[in-house]
Amino acid sequence: MCDKNPQKINQIFDSIASYYDKMNNYMSFFTHKLIKKYALRDLNIKPNSKVLDLCCGTGDFCSIINSFNRNTMLIGVDNSQNMLKIAKQKNPKLVFVQADCTKLPFSEEFSYVTMGFGLRNIENRTLAISQIYKSLKVNGEFLHLDFGNHNFASKIFDFIVILMIKLLKADAKSYKYLLESKNSFPQPAELIKEFERAGFKFVKRKDFLFGVISYQIMRK
Repeated sequence: MCDKNPQKINQIFDSIASYYDKMNNYMSFFTHKLIKKYALRDLNIKPNSKVLDLCCGTGDFCSIINSFNRNTMLIGVDNSQNMLKIAKQKNPKLVFVQADCTKLPFSEEFSYVTMGFGLRNIENRTLAISQIYKSLKVNGEFLHLDFGNHNFASKIFDFIVILMIKLLKADAKSYKYLLESKNSFPQPAELIKEFERAGFKFVKRKDFLFGVISYQIMRK
């Protein structure tokens, strides 16, 4: 079983924060930012909306959202202090908060909640989804982006990650966890059912890289 103790997860992401972006670039052959842009463009955030980006990491989603609409009221949340430091360096004018996604201090405040490559690292996924639902206004939308189907292309990706770990001398233990979390995470169809059980309504799903990456848009 994949250990997702919050303290352990924080230690992992704090330890890899300095080269996290570089690894993402190489592992995805520089496609991850294009996929993030496509997903966020599809979400079609309206001007002057209030947006919550959970598990914001080094701030990629926040950067893209801000570039699309600078009138957006945007808050980035992550539990890793080192990830947040980099997010703030990349986005000095945006607001970032260190917080646990299972204990969010918001209630029906946001028109949109986004989360990229974060939900699979949360120990109590059901609680996190309920907190997302609580944070959204009625008819608000949730964009979730992460790894997708457990297929042959996904296995090839695992091999690429192992190769990149060796070439870039990354923390093998941390990235072994990331592979384990990827391969034990529910596939998109299963995730959509989880979101629906929490009260969400399905809007759209899109897969990339032969199903290795997937995003789902849900509405409250």
